[in-house]
Amino acid sequence: MNDKFFALPKSRQEAIINAGFHVFSQNSYKKSPMGEIADAAGISKSLLFHYFHNKREFYLFLWDRCMEITSKSLEKNLSFVPDDLFEMMFEGLKVKADIMRQYPDLGAFVVNSYYEKDPEVCEDIQKLIIKYTDFKASPILASLDPEQFIPGLDLQMMYQTMYWASEGYLWEKVQIGSLSADEMEEDFMKIIDFWKKTYTRRKD
Repeated sequence: MNDKFFALPKSRQEAIINAGFHVFSQNSYKKSPMGEIADAAGISKSLLFHYFHNKREFYLFLWDRCMEITSKSLEKNLSFVPDDLFEMMFEGLKVKADIMRQYPDLGAFVVNSYYEKDPEVCEDIQKLIIKYTDFKASPILASLDPEQFIPGLDLQMMYQTMYWASEGYLWEKVQIGSLSADEMEEDFMKIIDFWKKTYTRRKD
């Protein structure tokens, strides 16, 4: 990556990043031409290659950018070691919805890249996904108080099934082209409330 990209005005950087999110969110890696990204960003294809040596470099940069945006926003707005798992999820949902309002195609880009099979980027993306999910899950699971949940509940299995359900929801929305921040926030508020009522111990 050329350092000249970071010398650009912030607005120009954001335009290129959002253009990348948009094009890669609509198609597979192979079927996402750099020329189309350049057009969406309002720059020439040659200039885009001046900032990023090739498509693979730009694609992985976008994934790093996703993690950076999300991690910094979450760290700024809430702790990764919450007292209440579901309250943390409610707050985290609000943060992620706000991110998607700023970067409308970021969510779909992440979901598409999660399932990307192109050998040019697949292995690198999967390594980043594992690193990111392990970073989030480990301190959360370690902080949970079993007394807050129904007796005998396998907390790791609970967390894993919630992750799978969330993944399935996002994948379905991306496939039908309707992953929006407002709809996602509304739906997950209901889903998280359902999980809370299902898994936590009732107070007498």
